[in-house]
Amino acid sequence: MDMVTAPTLAEYQQAAELRAALRAFLRRGEQVARAHGLTPQRHLLLLMIKGAPDGSQQATVMDLVHRLALGQSAVTELIDRCESAGLVVRASSESDGRVVLVRLTAEGGRRLAGTVSSLHEQRAALRGVLGAGLKPK
Repeated sequence: MDMVTAPTLAEYQQAAELRAALRAFLRRGEQVARAHGLTPQRHLLLLMIKGAPDGSQQATVMDLVHRLALGQSAVTELIDRCESAGLVVRASSESDGRVVLVRLTAEGGRRLAGTVSSLHEQRAALRGVLGAGLKPK
C-alpha cells in the first residue's frame, strides 16, 4: 500500500474554503431559482439544455443523464415535469428521427435567463475562490 502524505494545514484551509464557497453558491442558486418559479432540479435541467457544450442549446435524454449524473428514469421524469410546466419541448432530431431532442420554450428561456443574470456576481466570486485554491499558499 502506498504511503499517503498528510495534508498540510494550508491544504485543509483551502479545502474548507472551497467547500464553503461551493455550498454558498449552490444555496444562493437554489434561492434564485425559486424566486424565478423553478425548483433547483428544474433550474439545473434548463441550464444543462441551454448551456449544451456543442452550443446547440438542446440535448438528448442521454446527454442529460451524463451531465446531471442521474439515472435515465429520473431524467425522463424531470423532463416530463418540465414539459408539463411549459418549460421544455421535445422534438425529433432532423438528422435522425429516432433521437429526441429537448429544447427550452420561451417561458423556460425567460426564467433561466433571470436566474443566470441574478447569479453573475456569485459566479465571479466562486471563480475567484477556485483560482485562489489552485495557487499554493
